[in-house]
Amino acid sequence: MKRLLEVCVDSLASARAAIQGGADRLELCSALLAGGLTPYTALLRQIRQESSVPVRCLMRPRAGDFLYTPEEMDLLCRQVEELRLAGADGFVIGCLTPDGELDRRALEPLLKAAEGTGLTLHRAIDVSRDPVTTYREAAALGFDTVLTSGAAASCEAGEAVLKELLAERDRLNGPEVLIGAGVNAGVIDRLRRRLPGARAFHMSGKTLRESGMRFRREGVPMGLPGLDEWHIQQTDPGAVRAARDALDAEI
Repeated sequence: MKRLLEVCVDSLASARAAIQGGADRLELCSALLAGGLTPYTALLRQIRQESSVPVRCLMRPRAGDFLYTPEEMDLLCRQVEELRLAGADGFVIGCLTPDGELDRRALEPLLKAAEGTGLTLHRAIDVSRDPVTTYREAAALGFDTVLTSGAAASCEAGEAVLKELLAERDRLNGPEVLIGAGVNAGVIDRLRRRLPGARAFHMSGKTLRESGMRFRREGVPMGLPGLDEWHIQQTDPGAVRAARDALDAEI
C-alpha cells in the first residue's frame, strides 16, 4: 500500500514549505497554536492558485472539546460548502456525545455536506471513551482515514493503542490509520520498526521564524499571556524532507 505523509499547515508559506519538502497531502487549518481551527477560504484559494496537491480542510469551529451545539454544526456545514467550491479535496471532521462516543446523529448533515470528498476523522478519537469502537464506527460511516495519536499526548506514548487500530484496519480493510502528534523523521523511523503496518504519518514540521519587527513593545500580549509575539511558527521544508526520506526508506 502507498505510504502517506500529510503535513498540517495554517499559512501559504507553510503550505509551500510542506510541498517543497515532499508532502503527499496538506491538512489546512487556522490557529495551529490552538490545535487547529477551520481555515480561511481565501487561504485555500491562494494555495490552489499555486498547486494541485491534495488538501483536506480541518473543520473545527473553536478550541476546546468536541461537543458542538446545533449552531456550531450548522456553521461547519456552511463552511464545508464554501471550502468545497474553493477547491478542497476532503475534510477532517468529528464530534462526540457528552459520554465520549462518536456522535453519529450530529455528524449526519456534515457528512452529507462533504459527500463525495475524502473524509478524515480527526483526533476526537483520542479523547473518546473507546478508541477502537470509535474507529469501527468511523469505518461504518464511510471515513477513509482516522487521524490519531493512539489516545495519548504523543504517538509514541500511544503505541499500544495504535497497534490495536492498525490491526483493526487490516481486519476490516478499514480507514487508514494516520499517525500524528509529535511526528518527525526519528519518530517515523522508530514506529515503522515497532509497528510494521504503520504507513501513514501526519506532522507539522514547525520551526520558529524570527519576527521582522525592529520595534518591540514588551508586555502587551495579543493572545494568551506569555505567548511570544516575536517568533512565528512556520513549517520547515527540511523537517518535512527528512520525514519523507524516513517514510520512504526500506526497513
